[in-house]
Formats: sequence, C-alpha cells, structure tokens
Amino acid sequence: MQELLKVLRSGGIVIYPTETLYALGCDATSEAACERVAQVKGRSEERPLPLIIGGLDMLDLVTGEKSRSLLDLAGAFWPGPLSILVKALPELPAWLSDDEGYTSVRWSGHPFASELSRRFRKPIVATSANLSGKPPAALPEDIDPELLEMVDGSYFDPPWPRGHKASTVVRMLGSSKLEIIREGEISIKKLCDKGFSVAVRNA
Repeated sequence: MQELLKVLRSGGIVIYPTETLYALGCDATSEAACERVAQVKGRSEERPLPLIIGGLDMLDLVTGEKSRSLLDLAGAFWPGPLSILVKALPELPAWLSDDEGYTSVRWSGHPFASELSRRFRKPIVATSANLSGKPPAALPEDIDPELLEMVDGSYFDPPWPRGHKASTVVRMLGSSKLEIIREGEISIKKLCDKGFSVAVRNA
C-alpha cells in the first residue's frame, strides 16, 4: 500500500482492486491526474470519472449535500457497491462531474480500496481498469498488458474483486426516492427491500 500511496501523492495513476472490479485511479483532487486517467483509458470528457472514499465522514470531501435521505441510503448500503450521484464540490476537477454538476461516489467495500482512500485522506478516481471498448477485469491476469505499461503502480494481492457486475448507480429524487442510472451488484429488489421507491431511467 505504501508504494501506491507514494504514487498517488506524486500525481501518478494506479490499478487497484475494488469489491466489484479492478479500478484505474488517481488523486481525485488533481486536474492533471484525472485528465491523464481519462487519456490513458480513452474515456471521453462527456463521461465523468467515478470516485471512491474510505468512510462516510469523507463524503464532505466530495459534496456539500447532507440530506437525511442521502445519509439513510449511504448508511443502508455503504461500504459496498452502490454509487450515488451527488452535487460535486466546485473545486473538484471538471473531469469528475456531468453537465449538471453531479459526480458518482461510493465508499468501497473492498478493504484495500477503502483503506487506500482513507490513508490518502482524499477521494480516489475509480473507473474500471480497462481501455475503452475492452472488457473490465476482475482477476490480475485479465488486466490488459498495454494498460499495465501506462500506469505508475498496481496492487494484485488478494482479496480479488468479485467480478460479474459493476456497482449500481443511483440518483436521489427526493425522500426515499431513487432513480436507477445503472443496475449492477445491488439489485432493484435490495433497494426496495430497504424501503426505497425506485424509478429506472428511460424505463
């Protein structure tokens, strides 16, 4: 972990495990580092880079939102594979937010990813570790060798990601109301079972 922390502090980019897939990441507060991640991955500026944090108390580093509904949702599913769209702080890099100023954040349920962010004391970019158009990776041997050559550090010790699905992405619509942007590891049923009403985008 110390090696990856050193890379992050120097503005470099890394590959690390999350609870779902391997992630390509950097210091989320660095405009230059975020731009480099997007360029290496081949990700367009129109697709904001998602974030992870290492604890609910770190949410203040990403957004000024503190609604009861948001905290209830986070309390029900974090740490875990639920990414929540929140209004990004204005000082964060433009690479992280959409045209309406929303960014995607989750407290990762993977012990390494969570601790990496916590010890870094900042949010970390967590886009899937693959070149755009190629499949994401859940095992070390699935990482594209071309991508490996372009990063400054990586961590492949177990526990490995569970694979199969990415995180579920939701947006708060109001008190206990959610819009599903992407159904992933956490199903609509699990959200409803916790008392949230759900609408599916474009449904």
